[in-house]
Parts: sequence; C-alpha cells; structure tokens
Amino acid sequence: MVDIIHRVGMKAADRDDVYAALATVDGLAGWWTADTTGQAEVGGLLEFRFEPGNIEMVVLESEPGRTVLWEVVDGPPEWIGTTVRWELKQEGDFVIVLFAHEGWKERVEFMSHCSTKWATFLMSLKQLVETGTGAPAPDDLQISDWH
Repeated sequence: MVDIIHRVGMKAADRDDVYAALATVDGLAGWWTADTTGQAEVGGLLEFRFEPGNIEMVVLESEPGRTVLWEVVDGPPEWIGTTVRWELKQEGDFVIVLFAHEGWKERVEFMSHCSTKWATFLMSLKQLVETGTGAPAPDDLQISDWH
C-alpha cells in the first residue's frame, strides 16, 4: 500500500475554522467542489460531484479542531477502499493541516495526478481559510485532461 501525503500551514487561522471547512458540507463546497452534498457527521455519506465523475465517502471520524477521516466507497476504482485523513495542529500563528490519502493498492500514474490535484485543492482550502474565498471545482486549477 502507498499513500499521498501533504502538509500545509494556514496563517492567522483558527483550528475551528479549518475544521469547519473540512467537516461541513458548506465548508467543503467552498474549496473542493461546489457540488457537494450529504451528511458530514460520523456515519454520514458525503457526495462530491466533478466533471469527470463523482466521489462518495463515508465519514468515519470527526473530532472538532483535530481530525476528520473519510473512507471512499464510490468513485475512481483506484480510490475505492482508500481513506482520506485530515489532522490539525496549531504551531504559533499557523494551523498545520496534515493530509493523507491512504491505502492505494499500487503506485500508478493516476496517483501522481491525484497527488498534484490534492495539492491544488489544499491551496484552495488555504485560500478559503485565509481570505474567505477558495477555488473549488469547477473553478479549480486544471492540470491535465483528467481534471
């Protein structure tokens, strides 16, 4: 198994604000995809719609100001059964987001694409938290024909 991991700091942010962007439908729609629906509490199903296809995740854990964990139950075949983990910590004036998309069966080209897209969406999350405006799909940075 292989994982995608990233770390990003958000200046002058509050962990509760970052958590709200990760643990509410409105928050997620503000930085990942504008077409987000579902239930963001533990046991809930979140649905994310993108031009190339949809992703569905079950919320496994959600601890305010600290962590969010999802399991992918529908979407790209390479994603099904993987987990997406968000851990938050405070370091001075920064909230640090430790991100992991865990459990890929093998390292494939699509994983490289997804790693870059996750990085662009983490920058969108940073923009949302720091300025109030993110860049969710369909207005996200396009990096290839896979979107």
